[in-house]
Amino acid sequence: MSPVDSPAPGGRVRTAAAVAGELMITLGVLVALFAVYSLWWTDLVADRAADRTAAGLRGSWSAPPQPAGGHVRPASDAVGFLHVPAMGADYQVVIRRGTGPEVLDTGVAGLYQAPYPSAMPWDPVGNVTLAAHRDGHGARFHDLDRLAVGDPVVIETADHWYVYRVDGVLPRTTPDDVGVVAPVPRGSPYTGPGRYITLTTCTPAYTSLYRMAVWGSLARVVPMDARRTPPQELAARPG
Repeated sequence: MSPVDSPAPGGRVRTAAAVAGELMITLGVLVALFAVYSLWWTDLVADRAADRTAAGLRGSWSAPPQPAGGHVRPASDAVGFLHVPAMGADYQVVIRRGTGPEVLDTGVAGLYQAPYPSAMPWDPVGNVTLAAHRDGHGARFHDLDRLAVGDPVVIETADHWYVYRVDGVLPRTTPDDVGVVAPVPRGSPYTGPGRYITLTTCTPAYTSLYRMAVWGSLARVVPMDARRTPPQELAARPG
């Protein structure tokens, strides 16, 4: 038997390069699949879950609205709907209690429960504090950076429309800056208690390096009529 020839040094290099190239291609495919899962698939699942929650909530509102001055306390953790015209002509997001993945991953905006429990829109004083994903899982706050001072933000409940106006925007802060959702949010234009709303999400897009916050104050409350006629801020939404 003749001895087996050892591969030439150049052949070994070419083989190693080919293997490395195949590994890089495989890694690229895996990264692409993960991106599809993280953005497209989680959005699809979240949209379906949010649609079910929205339908259930509106179904629970089929009874006639309460007289002006009262309000219906929601029976579940779904409180109402958030409308933000600056983020789209038909922008509507379900509001639920909680900011854990079991809530936010269902394509909703969640009310903070800690370290400062969120106020409810109907409370006489307090800060309604909301968080939502910037990307994936419905990405409900993907366009939060579109908001500017003066823009309306509206919460719809069973029996009232709560109309807020944006007073301040914090483009970037650290993820552990809990002061932005305090009853009187730190860094906001406010110096004392009031009826406020705070929207928070990750920034920049497709990262979780920082947080951004948008602050608004209550401008007026509109009792709900039998037709659920939206306030003028929503009736004339930008296209």
